[in-house]
Amino acid sequence: MPSIDLSGKAAVVTGSGRGLGLAYAHALAAHGASVVVNDVDEAVAEAAVKSIEEAGGRAVAEVVAVGTSEAAERLVNRAVEEFGRLDVLVTNAGILRDKVLWKMSDDDFDAVITTHLKGTFTCARAAAVRMREQGEGGSLILVGSPAGQRGNFGQTNYAAAKAGIAAMARTWSMELGRAGITVNAIVPVAATAMTETIPAFAPYVEAMRGGEPLPDFLRKGEGFGTPEDCAALVPFLASEAARGVTGQCIGIGGDKVALWSHPQEIRAAYADGGWTPGALADAWPTSVGAELQSVGIPAPKLPEA
Repeated sequence: MPSIDLSGKAAVVTGSGRGLGLAYAHALAAHGASVVVNDVDEAVAEAAVKSIEEAGGRAVAEVVAVGTSEAAERLVNRAVEEFGRLDVLVTNAGILRDKVLWKMSDDDFDAVITTHLKGTFTCARAAAVRMREQGEGGSLILVGSPAGQRGNFGQTNYAAAKAGIAAMARTWSMELGRAGITVNAIVPVAATAMTETIPAFAPYVEAMRGGEPLPDFLRKGEGFGTPEDCAALVPFLASEAARGVTGQCIGIGGDKVALWSHPQEIRAAYADGGWTPGALADAWPTSVGAELQSVGIPAPKLPEA
């Protein structure tokens, strides 16, 4: 297997005080990168730095809420001040404000969009400016979600933000290609504070915390595991081994890694001179409407009792 060596590289991981973000930061540090840990809670951020240092890595904390241009500049500047450069950005920071459409307030919507979508934009922009100035390429690793790929009940704001992040990855991969900067979106699935509340997963997550391994139908069938299971993808995408990988949405979880397709036309029909509403109604069932797409994250397939 090729060696993944990130020695001499510097990374910023937003929202990395705990959970998936902390797993990403640890994985980068374990492969030689110096890491700026980011969280809104100073004690959590410092504890994360300590855990990385105790494992033999190098890290510093920058406590700021992502979303604004000022926060993005602080994160990039901290990497440059501490480590002399910036090579990797992982935009993991996020919050949830779940409600169905008719109950979601402007504040619920704006808060999630600001952290996830605008936070990804502002941090990526600041990182891209620095990486282009350095002239040595780099890696932007954006964090998506199955909700952004397929939608999810009660998550208008979150699904919209994550779908936008996938679109930004595709766009930026084209814009930054000549600078040698790769841009990909990862789609992690892991036992986190959000997913452990899913009734089908809850008993298995509880058993895992008691020392029992997750069963194969979850690790393989559902691609569901620990945050650490998802972390391997980050140092890979930050490494020379992935220089040719850009503009992709890549899922990972448990024992599974998968490539998500880009949206594309799957059926088409034609009418000379254009379509009328009546002609659409007549042709729809046997043409483009014959294979309508499903929505939502598929329910877990549990073994029969």
